[in-house]
Amino acid sequence: MKKAPYEVIGIGPDSWRIEDSIVRAFLFAGRERALLVDSTTGAGDLAALVKGLTSLPVLLVNTHADEDHIGCNSQFPHAWMHPAEFAHYARMGKPGAAAPMPLQDGEVLDLGGRRFRVVLIPGHTCGSIALLNPAERFLICGDAVSSRPVFLFGSERNPDAYQASLHRLKELSGDFDLLYPSHGEFPLGKEQLDRQAACLERLRRGELTPMDPPFPMPARMYQSDGAGFYFREDETT
Repeated sequence: MKKAPYEVIGIGPDSWRIEDSIVRAFLFAGRERALLVDSTTGAGDLAALVKGLTSLPVLLVNTHADEDHIGCNSQFPHAWMHPAEFAHYARMGKPGAAAPMPLQDGEVLDLGGRRFRVVLIPGHTCGSIALLNPAERFLICGDAVSSRPVFLFGSERNPDAYQASLHRLKELSGDFDLLYPSHGEFPLGKEQLDRQAACLERLRRGELTPMDPPFPMPARMYQSDGAGFYFREDETT
């Protein structure tokens, strides 16, 4: 198999971020098992890399089913995600991809000494989730929050749901200090939630000037307040 251009960076005891060309995954080890959050673009042998970091059984959780988050799912037998993401996963998954298994909002993943709570945050996709670790004061937020513009156009995106999800995360922000996003700067302070919300409100009021995105896509880029979105003008805000 082609060797992946992964860069592994420790982010705490038994904790790593795994960077590939455009996205990052995370690996956290407890006493009894390890949690792998997302599986990158599919560029190489992620399973072998993970085995080199931990000998524990690995639980793969997908924050959502966009292609760059499920690319190596075929290297694992099962992938846990919210059931609202199953249809998107069926469309985007490669042949032989891990069988989807349900995670519900509020469910707690116990690794043995480390616990992560599932938080449903639809909007970027129907079944997007975050993973909250209140003991260590961080939130894994997938693509919902980022220093880079968030994709908010197309069949899976829902601005109303996304706005409600931002509000929910802000209500939970007393339980975390840092955001662990899948793209862009790492980590982010939780004040990024306010930036995203303010930018979205300005976008929905028609106050932002559309700009050309940095790569071809059927959408325009909107930025303000240290945040941004890719959005299509013919879709209602």
